[in-house]
Order: sequence, then C-alpha cells, then structure tokens
Amino acid sequence: MNKLIYISAPWCGPCRQFGPIMDKVSNSIPVQKMDADDNQEELAPYGIRSIPTVIKVNGSGEEISRFSGIKTEQEVINFYNN
Repeated sequence: MNKLIYISAPWCGPCRQFGPIMDKVSNSIPVQKMDADDNQEELAPYGIRSIPTVIKVNGSGEEISRFSGIKTEQEVINFYNN
C-alpha cells in the first residue's frame, strides 16, 4: 500500500504552517511524519534538499513521486491519488 512520508522540522516556518494540513490528510491517507534533523540516516536515500517535502512511496518504501513546499489539503489528496 502506498503512503506519504512527510518530512519537516520544528524550526521550519513553512513546516509549521503545513503541519495542520498534513494532520487532516492523515485522517484519510497513510502518512508517516519524519523530523528532518532526527531522521537524517533514514532519509539520506531520498536526498531531501528542502523542507517541507512529501514523498509518495510504495509498500517497499520506493519513491513514486514527491513535492516540496505547501499545498492545500485537496492538492495533497490529489497528489496521493494520482
């Protein structure tokens, strides 16, 4: 099953703005939240260059697609469903 990995950090202003949107999305879509600072080793294979970043992965953790920055709740849902 596909899921979204939401990468953010507490010091990141856009992340604080986007966090509540991802909280809402997580009520209907599987979302794994990861702190960019605390999970550097786990996130290294994904080559994160900016946050917030959302990565859609398959059941094996292989990346399908990604976006960086803030989107609306509906845009995130559409991203997951495409």
